[in-house]
Amino acid sequence: MGRPKALLAFDGEPLIRHVVTTLSALFADVVVVAAPGQDLPAMPVTLVRDDVAYQGPVGGLCYGLRAARREICFVTSCDSAFLSASLIAHLLSRIPEHDVVVPCWEGRLQPLHAVYRRSVLPLLEGQLARGELRPVYLFDKVRTLRMEEDELRGFDPEGTSFFNMNTPEDYAEALKRWSASVHCTVELFGVAQMLSATREVALALPPGATFSHLFAALAAKLPVLAGRVISADGSRLIDGYACNVNGRAFVRTAATAVHPGDRVMILSADAGG
Repeated sequence: MGRPKALLAFDGEPLIRHVVTTLSALFADVVVVAAPGQDLPAMPVTLVRDDVAYQGPVGGLCYGLRAARREICFVTSCDSAFLSASLIAHLLSRIPEHDVVVPCWEGRLQPLHAVYRRSVLPLLEGQLARGELRPVYLFDKVRTLRMEEDELRGFDPEGTSFFNMNTPEDYAEALKRWSASVHCTVELFGVAQMLSATREVALALPPGATFSHLFAALAAKLPVLAGRVISADGSRLIDGYACNVNGRAFVRTAATAVHPGDRVMILSADAGG
C-alpha cells in the first residue's frame, strides 16, 4: 500500500476505527493487536502489541487470543471494511462442535475472517516457535469447519466481507464500493428501544437494498430484536410493530426500497406509534 493501512481515511475516520466501530456493535470485548511502536488512534479496545515484529498472522492470533477475555473469538484484519454482521453471527453459530470455523471463498481459506476457540492457543504458540507463520497449519490439527461458498452466499452473496486492501487500487475500489452502499439511520422506540438499550443505529446496506435487507441487518446488529421485534428469519417486522420513513410514510411491504439518507423509525404500541 505504501502507507499504513490502518490509518487510511474511510467513511470520515481512520480505517481501523471504522472496523472497530462495526465490531463494537457485535462484541463487548474487542482486542486490537498492533506492531511495536505502531501509531493508532484512540479507541475503546484492549490494545496489545507484538513482542516481535513481522511474525505474520499467527503472531497476531497468538497475542490477540492471549488478551481475549472470552473463550470464543472472531478474528479479522484491519482492512476488512465490509464486515457483515449476519455472516459473523452465522460463523459464531457453527462453533459449538468445532475449534475453528473458517470460510472458504473462491477456493481460498479466509483465516483472518474466522472464529477460533482460545483453547487452540498452545498449538499456535508452537507454530510461532517453529516459524510456521500461516494459520492454515493449525486447521488439520483441530476440529475445523471449512464453511463452503454456497453456505456463505446465503449471508454475503458477493463475498464482499472478504475484500481486502493491499494496493492503492484496492483502496480506490473500496471507497467506490462504500460510496455505492445505501447508508441510513434507524431510530428505535418503545419495546425495541428497551430490549436493545439502543436509541439509534447506523446501517450500510447493499445497493438496491429493500426493507427486508434493512430488517435483516438490524437483527444481525441487535440480535435481541430477532423473534421479539423482527421475525426470526430477519425478513420483516412481527405483528404489533410498524416502520415509518422520514416521519412521513409508513412502510407497508418489506419489498419497499431503502434510499440513501433515509431515517427509519421502528415503532410499537408501547411508544404510542
